[in-house]
Amino acid sequence: MSVLAKREVGRWPLIGTLARRAGTRFIDREGSPRRLPYAVAELARDLRGGTSVLVFPQATTWCTAGGGGFRRAAFQAAVDAAAPVRPVTVEYRQGGATVTAAAFLGEEDFTASLRRVAAASDLTVRVTLHDPLTGTDRRTLTEAARRAVAGVAAPLAGRPRERLNSASIA
Repeated sequence: MSVLAKREVGRWPLIGTLARRAGTRFIDREGSPRRLPYAVAELARDLRGGTSVLVFPQATTWCTAGGGGFRRAAFQAAVDAAAPVRPVTVEYRQGGATVTAAAFLGEEDFTASLRRVAAASDLTVRVTLHDPLTGTDRRTLTEAARRAVAGVAAPLAGRPRERLNSASIA
């Protein structure tokens, strides 16, 4: 499996080194938009070749039940490769309740976030794999994945739950 991460992750202490050694692909979200089609084409090539790609399409953590938007580029790669997208929800809990202890906040650096998570007692992680999605339109596919991760498509216990992070595996 290949991982797509923002360029800044490559500069994080220890994590950046490990990510580079594991073959993580870094994308410059602030750089030239002209580079994006090449990144999408590379992802599509990997998908056509049978490599799964782990993407965090929201590019941040969510601290509200409504969640946020997803960036569409990775979904375009899945469409171009005719590859399925498998939405994944990662939820952090303490004492049975959903918490924001693991949320990456604003301009906070990785070290501060890591310290806060390490100091959280009884923190557990719940990973939910949703049904694979396919489509020929990146906007529709993106929205379907966002809704699945946010719990909108199939709310648990009759109500959406707070989500913090998500990943889509194509």
